[in-house]
Amino acid sequence: MKNLNALKKGVLGLMVLGLTFTSCSKDETTETENQVQDTSEVERSAEIDQIDNVLGDLVIDAYEGQELSETGRTTYNGDIPDCVTITVVVQQNYRQVTLDFGTEGCLVRGHLLKGQIVFDYTRDPEAQQIAINYNLVDFYFDAKNIIASRSILKELSNDNGNPQFTHDLSITVIWPNGLQASREGTRIREWIEGFGSGVFSDNVFEITGDWEATFVNGNTHTYEVIIPLRREVICYYFVSGSFDVQRTNFGGVFDFGDGDCDNQATFTFNNGTEIPITLN
Repeated sequence: MKNLNALKKGVLGLMVLGLTFTSCSKDETTETENQVQDTSEVERSAEIDQIDNVLGDLVIDAYEGQELSETGRTTYNGDIPDCVTITVVVQQNYRQVTLDFGTEGCLVRGHLLKGQIVFDYTRDPEAQQIAINYNLVDFYFDAKNIIASRSILKELSNDNGNPQFTHDLSITVIWPNGLQASREGTRIREWIEGFGSGVFSDNVFEITGDWEATFVNGNTHTYEVIIPLRREVICYYFVSGSFDVQRTNFGGVFDFGDGDCDNQATFTFNNGTEIPITLN
């Protein structure tokens, strides 16, 4: 009888242990799946970063080109390809500039763009600040539909003596598969190299700011730049810098590396787990 009781206790112990391992296994699987979902959304947000970079580059490039063409003091070699049709409306000090990428699309800095960017501003060479407002018309970025009506505030000189652009980040991105995300916030782009050279391709910017991304499933992420993001116009990606990402039950740091122009980044969860990220 004692042997039978001992056997029963042993079997019961194995069953409990088995259930414990099964429970842990399920918890680990769920945690892994949640991390995959979380990093997937962070990667989508990085795609929006690319869109912001290119849109900002194009508006600033076209604006600087228009301003320098009116002064006649400097020859400006912009970086906007010939497949983009640029139209300018001049009314006293008011300027409206349209960048038309066509319905078939135009390859710009490695991305296929369709539709139009239309921006306007009031020209005042003596002003320390200029407000540039722009709208996207039937605009697509690598098959993603981009909806935005935004503004950029240009300061001729910040505290470091550099030109600075403060970008409104209001934008909605719709992927071909129906996934949708919106972003609100502010990004400050300091022009640290290349200003006044007359060549846009040698420009380097440092970017700071904070913003919030909301996905169609209701998930909301907050972002804050920790180390300024270095934007070299000749590279499709940020080459260095990092930002903090937080949402309910999830957070970490997205890092673009130490200066190499590549599509590799890392994401470090709050618990210290680090995973590689390949940017599109």
